[in-house]
Formats: sequence, structure tokens, C-alpha cells
Amino acid sequence: MRVAVFSAKAYDRRFLEAANSEFGHELDYFDARLDAATARLASGYPAVCVFVNDRLDAATLDALAAVGVRTVALRCAGYNNVDLTAAETLGVTVVRVPAYSPEAVAEFTLGLILAVDRNIPRAWSRVRENNFALDGLIGRNLSGRVAGVVGTGRIGALVARMLRIGFGCEVLASDVFQDPDLVAAGVRYVPVETLLREADLISLHCPLTPATRHLIDARAIADARPGVLIVNTSRGALIDTNALIEGLKSRKVGGVALDVYEQEADLFFEDLSNEIIQDDVFQRLLTFPNVLITGHQAFLTEEALGAIARTTLASLAEVEAGREPVNRVVAAVVKG
Repeated sequence: MRVAVFSAKAYDRRFLEAANSEFGHELDYFDARLDAATARLASGYPAVCVFVNDRLDAATLDALAAVGVRTVALRCAGYNNVDLTAAETLGVTVVRVPAYSPEAVAEFTLGLILAVDRNIPRAWSRVRENNFALDGLIGRNLSGRVAGVVGTGRIGALVARMLRIGFGCEVLASDVFQDPDLVAAGVRYVPVETLLREADLISLHCPLTPATRHLIDARAIADARPGVLIVNTSRGALIDTNALIEGLKSRKVGGVALDVYEQEADLFFEDLSNEIIQDDVFQRLLTFPNVLITGHQAFLTEEALGAIARTTLASLAEVEAGREPVNRVVAAVVKG
């Protein structure tokens, strides 16, 4: 199958080419992000392969369908950037990668927690300037603290287990479905409101839906424990960034670690080091000494990239063979 691969970075090409030796697709790579204006680049391709910040709204899908695209392959788990109703109306099949390496994101999450809690980035920066003073670097133990994990799917369950078993935290969890293995390990499921109110640190691992958008808002922060640590490696819009900034200014929020940001589409995955960033909210976040932000890299391991490539290309092979893709996404039901 001929596939137009958008938002293609060097690492995408490397792992897709390696996996494609098994499938034999014809892959053409485009640096551009996919949107209504760039959809014409997919003319003559029956499929496009896209990432989290490509825009697949109704206008883009209309433009894709008009040039012959019938399959959208998301090389990611999330699909909130796709108008699934429009895709179904146009007869466009959408597939995703529901799981690649949950360990990659879970391990990165723990790395962020430790980095913020123990002031590791600040300490590293000081030592590079030959400043070995320890003033201002006092951290807190994880052991014995109350950790809240919102969403206990594959990634959230691993984070809960690491915090509970590896670090000795009391772990509260919130999810529509309870994981019996986590319950057996001592994790306690509570309503999300209780979790947000009682946890010393909150780690977000839930999908972005209308119900979870701005889950962390001004009210949640007001009700939270003083000095709460908030970590997000899931979806940026789970947090109301303006409310988060107010929480940091009032010192109600004691630390923040973000690998995602609600307006990241204009920033992440690009080298903007010679540019003037126009996002004043993002720039304000960077001024706080207890905020650590990374550019959506929690998934970025060799194991995860290999799994993403194989799953994506396998789904395209299923479509090409006329089979119902295991990892198809439809408006009402997520399969796989």
C-alpha cells in the first residue's frame, strides 16, 4: 500500500523502514504536519500515517477523501485529534496503536516525579557552574506519601504498582474499571474527587474526553492538599493551565512535571530555539523553579518506537487485504 507519512522525523523513518521489511508498503515521508492545507500532499495515496499533533478535523478529512485517501493510520494511542464521525460519514477507516510500550511512559513518569521531588534539574544546572551548595535543594521522600493515579489502564497500572511496591506509597486510584491485581497489591480505588483531595502527588493517565477535559481546574487545586505535586504524561488538556499557574503562584501546588501541554501543537516536536515563542502562558510556566516540562517524549524508547511501527504497518496490511483491522477506531466504540 502507498502511504503518505506526515510529521515524519528521522526516528520515525528509521523504525518504520525497519518494520516495513516485513510488510513491503510504499512509504513516502513528509515533514509537514497534516491539516486541511497540507492534505493535498496525500493526493494519489490510499492511506496516510499521522501523529498526535496532526489535525484530522472534518475539513482535513474532507480534503483527504477528495484526493483518494481511505485510511488514516495513527501511530499513537490517542485519537482526540480525529473527527471520527466525519471519518465514518466519508467512509475513511481510522486505526491506531492502542498499546506499544506502557513501560516506556510509566518509567518516564517516575523519572519526572523523582526529578521534581528531588530538584535534580536544578542541582545539575548548579554543578555545571561549579556551584555545589545544597541550599534550596531539599526534597521529600516518596515512601509513605499518598499517591493518586487517575486512570489505571496499562500505563497507569504500572505507575500505581511502581509507587506502591517500589516506593512504599499509599496509592489511591480512580477509574471506571477496577484492576483486581492492583487491589490485591494494596491500591485503593476511590472517586476521582476523593483522590484529587487526598493525594500528595497526582499522576494523570486517562484519555482526554469531555468529562476529563480540565480535570485539574481551579476547584480541584483549591481542594487539593497543600504542596501537591501534579504530573501529566497523558493529554495536555487534562489540566487547565491558567488554573495551574495560579496554584503555583499561591504555593498550593508544590511542583509540576509535564510531558504534555494543552497548546502543544504549536510548540512540540520542532526546534524553536531560534524563535520567539508567542505562547505567553507556556512561557509563564517556564519561570517557576518547581516546574519541569519535557516535549512529549515519554513514549520515546527503542522498544516503543519499534512496536508503534510494527502495529501501524500491520493495521495497514489488514486494510489492504480487505480484513477488518483489529485496531480500528470508530465513533462509539474503540476496538483493540
